[in-house]
Amino acid sequence: MEYGKVPWSDKRISRVLQGTIMLSTDDLEGGFALLDAAWATGVNAFDCAALYGGGSCERVLGQWMEARGNRDECFVLGKSAHHNADRRRVTPWDITADIHDSLARQRTTYQDLHCLHRDDPEVEVGPIVDILNEHLDAGRIRAFGGSNWSTARLEEANEYAAKNGLAGFVASSPNYSLANEIEVPWEGCLSISGPGRAADREWYAGRRMPLFTWSSIARGFFTGKLTRANFEAIRDDVDQSMVTSYCYEENFQRLDRVEELAADRGITVAQVALAWVLQDPDLDVYALVGARAPEETAANAQVFEIELTPAERQWLNLERDSRD
Repeated sequence: MEYGKVPWSDKRISRVLQGTIMLSTDDLEGGFALLDAAWATGVNAFDCAALYGGGSCERVLGQWMEARGNRDECFVLGKSAHHNADRRRVTPWDITADIHDSLARQRTTYQDLHCLHRDDPEVEVGPIVDILNEHLDAGRIRAFGGSNWSTARLEEANEYAAKNGLAGFVASSPNYSLANEIEVPWEGCLSISGPGRAADREWYAGRRMPLFTWSSIARGFFTGKLTRANFEAIRDDVDQSMVTSYCYEENFQRLDRVEELAADRGITVAQVALAWVLQDPDLDVYALVGARAPEETAANAQVFEIELTPAERQWLNLERDSRD
């Protein structure tokens, strides 16, 4: 496992974060086994959100940390203010309610990093920055950032914070993968993948802002189960948001090359895709992964034994015709 350091935390952070969306109090034993397996590979960072599982996912994580006595060794990324079917919830009240509920479910007094799960550009940034600073000062969160926030809104929020002597957003959690996201999987998702988002990647690189990126394998496009040859036969049986977001010729060309490199190296398609994200030379990336079985956590940890050359990275991304 590789670890990173950020200026706003005294903890080292595994560069792979284990997701928690698959956890359920209906299978506490299975959830503990999965978290134990991730921990055994060196993962000490976990991604969760108030939304996931109606709170069940956070309850499992909290009970596991309490049972293992390892909360202070864990880096917990929590999220709040996801919209619901009735209203957009990027408000001081909703942020506060979600933070308190999440801390209760996680059986802890703080989150190492708290991200707003969604943005609402119609809401002024000032009250949002103000309330996040209140929770920061109270010790409930150690730092905050945005998930699916545009670089323009992050910059606006941090300008407000600087003018008012407040802490600003120190991290971001966008989508990032080798595949170019053609359509968003659901409203409000922001990606920095593909040639059309180069300006956003440059913005992050220039500020060296840590990125806690999600969907490195493009919602299953790079699991190895989908191929150009079998796509039409299985297209109705796979995640349809993956189909509408990624199943286009340019991404199948990337998949062809990933499969070729994986076969030559004796590694998996998913490992190549994850390595491509983690080895971005310009960005400070921590990848959120959704391993659902112990063997998947081991495969994710092995990705740090894979080294892609600059030429291979460019070839995989269709930037050159040869990988040599």
